[in-house]
Amino acid sequence: MYSVRFISSKANSSGLPRPRLNYRDITENSIYKSHNAFNRKAALPVGALPKISKLYEDQKTLSSTLNVKRHEQSQMGARIKQVAKDAQAKQAALQEAKSLKAEISGLENKLTEVDAELFRLALAVPNDTHPDVPIGPESAAVTLTTHGPATVPGSPSRDHVAIGKQLGLLDFEAAAAVTGSSWYYLLNEGALLELALTNYALSVAVKHGFTPMTTPDVVRTDVAYRCGFQPRDPDSETPVSQMYHVSNALPQSAGGTTATDGSPELVLAGTAEIPLAGYFADKIFLPQELPKKVVGLGRAFRAEAGARGADTRGLYRVHQFTKLELFVVSTEEQSDGIMEEMRSLQTKIFDGLGLSFRVLDMPTEELGASAYRKYDMEAWMPGRDSWGEISSTSNCTDYQARRLHIRYRSNPAEDDSPANKAATSFAHTLNGTAAAIPRLIVALLENGARFDGEGNIVGVDLPKVLKPFWVGEERDVIRWV
Repeated sequence: MYSVRFISSKANSSGLPRPRLNYRDITENSIYKSHNAFNRKAALPVGALPKISKLYEDQKTLSSTLNVKRHEQSQMGARIKQVAKDAQAKQAALQEAKSLKAEISGLENKLTEVDAELFRLALAVPNDTHPDVPIGPESAAVTLTTHGPATVPGSPSRDHVAIGKQLGLLDFEAAAAVTGSSWYYLLNEGALLELALTNYALSVAVKHGFTPMTTPDVVRTDVAYRCGFQPRDPDSETPVSQMYHVSNALPQSAGGTTATDGSPELVLAGTAEIPLAGYFADKIFLPQELPKKVVGLGRAFRAEAGARGADTRGLYRVHQFTKLELFVVSTEEQSDGIMEEMRSLQTKIFDGLGLSFRVLDMPTEELGASAYRKYDMEAWMPGRDSWGEISSTSNCTDYQARRLHIRYRSNPAEDDSPANKAATSFAHTLNGTAAAIPRLIVALLENGARFDGEGNIVGVDLPKVLKPFWVGEERDVIRWV
């Protein structure tokens, strides 16, 4: 039996090596890092970056001093033997060894404290930002391209909730009784549409060289944190979480459960990006093995689905949904080009669905901790009378790779020496949505709604690219166009 609660700010270890953060880069570029964190509205503690610089210098000084003292300690045995016949000199040497041992212990403790605080602060520093990214809130996004037919005029009659209810495609009331608000049932052609969209998008991704995968929907908390999914304001008493926390529990009574001690902390994955990234954790690739392109099918769980006002209506923002995710591991030199390839692939998927959509270069405040640059794709949703996000693509550079230890050999073909064979660089990771099913259903229902002469909903026109992936016989409410 499992109990579900919001994630805490603490995480058990996944067994992976400790994230390898670049303290030197943060210190040498502290002014840029400070401006970057401000532009991204990152939740950094006050004075974090100057403190990181000081702690880094303290760490280097302590390490250097400690190495000297340890070297002196290694010589003490020989010194004591040399004066073994002189009782007074031997006693002095033994006392010096004792003092040296205590001094080393004190330095080690101090270094541990400095290292822990340095790591804690540096872990909160967000990724760098691409120089072309616009600065500011969501309203500062830049439209890069527009696609598809002219937009259908906005109208309440095209609301996907009303359409879905009248045609028997979805049921929110039953789901609310079973689970709660922002949960749903898909019925009849609604359920078949989910399957068809998933397989259509998967087929396009596979044709473009992505290896298909299915992923666990539950992941260790530590892996999610390493990917950049952390509570907002984690130091507050009630941090706002993106994820549900899952704890193994034993039955206690009708009123509750008791957590089992010793079990790993787990979360329901907010996106297949997390288990896909974790799949490559602690691996080292040869340069010729990259890029690694995978497309993963999973369920996405979002604990904060009910926190955004009008966006909570219907299928637009829900607690659980099917999501097909693109994920790539690349070299540093490949990642910018890979991001454009992923954008092109997503464009192909949505063009095939006949949607009116646009591609946005998202501004700094919309990037999150891990993204160096992010494109969003928004489809026109006439029932909502607005554009709605259906996809995004992010280049996370080495942010996730440093935390998950995803690396590649630097130049093994150029230099066959043992030293070069051991040299590695951190890979770059990229992720993008191939299909977030509920959002696509919203767009297709609201744009494809078909009415009779009196304005009553009678059916939905769906793109014919989905027909090969349709299961079973559809009712006459569906027309392929």
